[in-house]
Amino acid sequence: MSNFVQSLRLWFAPERIREEGDTPDYRFSLANERTFLAWLRTALALIGGGFAVDQFLPDLRWAWRIGLALALLAAGVLCSLRAVNHWVRCERAMRRGEDLPTSRFPTLLSLAVAVVALAMVVIVLFGWEG
Repeated sequence: MSNFVQSLRLWFAPERIREEGDTPDYRFSLANERTFLAWLRTALALIGGGFAVDQFLPDLRWAWRIGLALALLAAGVLCSLRAVNHWVRCERAMRRGEDLPTSRFPTLLSLAVAVVALAMVVIVLFGWEG
C-alpha cells in the first residue's frame, strides 16, 4: 500500500523521480513521454466516443445508449489514470535500471472496447429500437 501511495504522490511531484537512481538516456524518457501522450489521446477518443453515443444516437433505446456511453466514458477515465501511473512506473524503473513494468490494462481496455463495438454491431444489424 505504501508503494501505491508513493507512486500517487509522484503524479503531483514528478521532479522527485530524479531523486531515484541514475538519469536514463533522454531518448528513453522522451519515448516514455510519447507513450504517455498516446494513452491520453486514446482516453480523449474514448471520452469523445462516449459523448457521441449519448448525443448523436437519440433514437437508441435509453438503456443501450447510456450503457454504451458510460462504458466508453469509464474506459476513457481509466485510460487517463493509467497513463500517468504507467509513465511514473516506467520512469522509476528506467532510473533504477529495472525491467519495465508489465500491465494487464491494455488487454482489459481492448476487451472493453471490443464488447462495446460488438454491442454497436448488434444495434446496427438489428436496428436502433432493440
